[in-house]
Amino acid sequence: MPPIEDHPLRYRLANELHARPFPSMGVPTTAAYLAIKRPEGAAARDRQADMDHLIALLDRHGAAHPQPGATHYFGRIGRHMLKWESHTEFVTYTTFTDGLSTRPFDPADFEVFPEDWLNDAPGVRITSALIRVSPWKDKDTVRDEIAEWFVPESVAVARVLDDAAVVAGDFRIDPAGHLRFAVTVAPDTGERRVGRVIQRLCEIETYKAMSMLGFSRVREMGPRMGELDSQLSQMIGDMTGEATRAEDTLKSLLSISAELESMVAQSSFRFGATAAYEKIVNQRIEVLREERFEGRQTFSEFMMRRYQPAMRTVTSSKERLDAMADRAIRAGELLRTRVDVERSAQNQALLESMDRRADMQLRLQKTVEGLSVVAISYYAVSLVGYLLYPLARVLDISKGMMTALVTLPVVAVVWWMIRRIREKME
Repeated sequence: MPPIEDHPLRYRLANELHARPFPSMGVPTTAAYLAIKRPEGAAARDRQADMDHLIALLDRHGAAHPQPGATHYFGRIGRHMLKWESHTEFVTYTTFTDGLSTRPFDPADFEVFPEDWLNDAPGVRITSALIRVSPWKDKDTVRDEIAEWFVPESVAVARVLDDAAVVAGDFRIDPAGHLRFAVTVAPDTGERRVGRVIQRLCEIETYKAMSMLGFSRVREMGPRMGELDSQLSQMIGDMTGEATRAEDTLKSLLSISAELESMVAQSSFRFGATAAYEKIVNQRIEVLREERFEGRQTFSEFMMRRYQPAMRTVTSSKERLDAMADRAIRAGELLRTRVDVERSAQNQALLESMDRRADMQLRLQKTVEGLSVVAISYYAVSLVGYLLYPLARVLDISKGMMTALVTLPVVAVVWWMIRRIREKME
């Protein structure tokens, strides 16, 4: 019996679940992280350009190339380990280097990405970060390092994964252009767990930055949305009056409705992506299983105070835009109904006017018919008179008497004939 045939995508889909494993990192380690995104149309970008950019970096170190069409890569470049991932709108590079630099968060740690290679990137930097992974010494040392490295009013600190590590970061861009995260690892924490912590910190920062693009879009759209909302409200208020013609109002309303639909179409992807990225940020923070460290705000508290208000603004703006589009559609339907009613009234008046004209024409026709009887009778009496004049001599009566005698019969015959003709036509 031949074996059952596999679905063409069976192995590819099964392997996708294992495509992006967490790195295994020893302690101490320095991680440099970079996320690149095209300014516009990132979801429909040429992904081969991303692959070519990765290969250009690998060729500098003589490293092996990934498989064609790959969406991830993990390998050694020189003394560093490189993790590359391709996502819907961006690509990420993460390098891991054993040991720590003498200067904490030294900008030289980011030189693993050469400057000329960065200049050739097929996109722009959406975020970058330096992550310092050091062994646990004591609580006082960790407290002093946090105070020295981060801005006090912004720093978020938490013990994560059941005291596996203490993570800290202030989500501020330092003078070198990077964010900073410090991970202090407990002695018994495994290398895979360290890798998971680093990976989740990078994801939190990346998806936070990506979701804030929705907030930027809302700020750009806000003034115009306010203008359209005011115009729409004014127009709906004017619909109840008689000062403006319904047809003119309908044209203006259709223009506003078209612009609103265009705004919805242009922002729907960004709003949808923002909602998805926000969920990822919250999920990544949740799986860290945070616990408070010396009364400091946790990452979830930082996001609640600084990040969530921006996301709620995006959500409310999306709902407002959808509501405005619905209002415009409903107003257009009401206005079209008003136009139809007005046109029906105009048509009714036109029909009544046509009825009056038809009635007048009928009366005029009857008048003309009466005059026609007189005219035809006149000529008929003259003709009959000419025919009967010889008879008048025989009967010894005058021509006038003969004409008088034949007038009534002739008129009667003419009237009867015209009536018969009209009845046949009807």
